[in-house]
Amino acid sequence: MTNLSARDGSPQRLRTAYIILTLTSLFWGGNVVAGKLAVGEIEPNALIILRWTGALLAILPFAIRPLARDWAVIRGKWWLYAFYGAVGFVTFNVLVYTAAHFTSGVNTAIEQVAVNIFVMLLNFVLFRTRVQALQLLGVVLTILGVALTATHGDLGRLLALQVNVGDLMVIFACFTYAIYSITLRWKPATHWMSFFVASVVGAIVAAFFYQQVLGGGIAAFFTRLPEITPKGWAIVAYTTLFPSVISQILYVRGIELIGSNRASLFVNLIPIFGTIGAVLVLGERLETFHLAAAGLVIIGIVLAEFSVRRG
Repeated sequence: MTNLSARDGSPQRLRTAYIILTLTSLFWGGNVVAGKLAVGEIEPNALIILRWTGALLAILPFAIRPLARDWAVIRGKWWLYAFYGAVGFVTFNVLVYTAAHFTSGVNTAIEQVAVNIFVMLLNFVLFRTRVQALQLLGVVLTILGVALTATHGDLGRLLALQVNVGDLMVIFACFTYAIYSITLRWKPATHWMSFFVASVVGAIVAAFFYQQVLGGGIAAFFTRLPEITPKGWAIVAYTTLFPSVISQILYVRGIELIGSNRASLFVNLIPIFGTIGAVLVLGERLETFHLAAAGLVIIGIVLAEFSVRRG
């Protein structure tokens, strides 16, 4: 990857960022569908362990030279790579896959726009990153879209705190991914393969930790492997290649190109791709409030990005 300044707003740079970040959200939208399909086919913790182990095996043969060059940096900053893997790669997915047992794929998709909301809030609180008026309006609209989805079209349920536990888990997952996103500003200057491999190792360690604490123990993971269905293994294959390898790499590159505030905005496309997938693949019903929430999200994206381009 070239090391270009995030302040460089050249048309070619923007086009590249828009394309790779759209693809990132497309594959993550597919992850929403995969998480729902996995219910009854493979346990959440097993899916996470297998997808990140598969990702490591897929990229490692190509990463030997970069790892050798960057080993001193990796060894000195191992704790940071472990953090990226544990928080960004694993904790988010533990929450989202578990939430799939309690809420719909459409809800899970739409609620992931909260990532961008939390990124902007954290950037403002921690770094006083300025937010344009239209950008703020876009955030307000996406918050309304999330609230509309989480309450199944009845905003009055917020006052009575009647929100599905699965929806709450997705929103908390978004908060953890926002933390990962803003901390990428401290990503060590290493080759992207070195960054990915080191972070994935941290992810695998964290995944086994969650298996030990929440999944019945590490031994249970191995004894239950024969119980995974053929569909479960197909889900492992998809989540390994697309959401794990390709999307994570592209998202890091997108942040390098245009910064975390603007890059995280494209996470708001997950509702569109995830909702389409949930309807077409899962056969879920598309409600009126889903359409209203999606409309608010799209308007929010347009307003927020227009404000940045204009500024």
